[in-house]
Amino acid sequence: MTAEDQGVVYGTEDVLISLCNSVTRVLNVAVQSKINYSAMVQRITKIGLKPDIGCFVVFDGGFSGLVVLNFAAATAMEIYEKYMVNMGMPKSELAGSHTSDEVSNILGELMNQIVGDFTGKVRRELQTHITQNQPKMLVLNKQVMLSVDTPLDRPEMRRVTFYTEQNNIFYLELAIDRTEFIKLYEFDPNDIPDPDALIEDAAKQSGKAASATATIDENEELLRSLGM
Repeated sequence: MTAEDQGVVYGTEDVLISLCNSVTRVLNVAVQSKINYSAMVQRITKIGLKPDIGCFVVFDGGFSGLVVLNFAAATAMEIYEKYMVNMGMPKSELAGSHTSDEVSNILGELMNQIVGDFTGKVRRELQTHITQNQPKMLVLNKQVMLSVDTPLDRPEMRRVTFYTEQNNIFYLELAIDRTEFIKLYEFDPNDIPDPDALIEDAAKQSGKAASATATIDENEELLRSLGM
């Protein structure tokens, strides 16, 4: 049986769903409230930043693309305020406007976490690797169209609507080269090592070793001071 006979198991819409799930997963934890997305997706012909805050990130590697998140002012402030309060910040110390640099910085950090979650799933589930640049946040009063530096042979563009707990709306837009991943043989995604997790484990082990060494040194110093 050829790969084609086995059928396409992962296409453009699957990539989009995975990205949408990363958005909800990260934001649900960050703001401690429910973020949902529409069951309907729009096919679009252009992708861009829209008022009041637009954020974009480019990824490249196994496949190339551009991800945009567009927030209205009310949506941006709801996510920012809930995130900061969840982190223990008093409401009295929060920024009062979506034009504040602090609001843009927080949304940029959340998008960085979203794309990081997404690229991790791509490594495990598709067994390929993509890298992304640092997300860029812009406060806007008009629409700005974007294009991807890496040429897309067969570009596909989608827009998905997201809803916050307070029924504020934001949009995710994705431009990606049409891609199809065909499974050649069965594998368990959980068996694929996560480089970030390996680095974190190594750092923990190194910290434990350093702590143990420091304790030994302290004990030896105490014995010497006692003339033993």
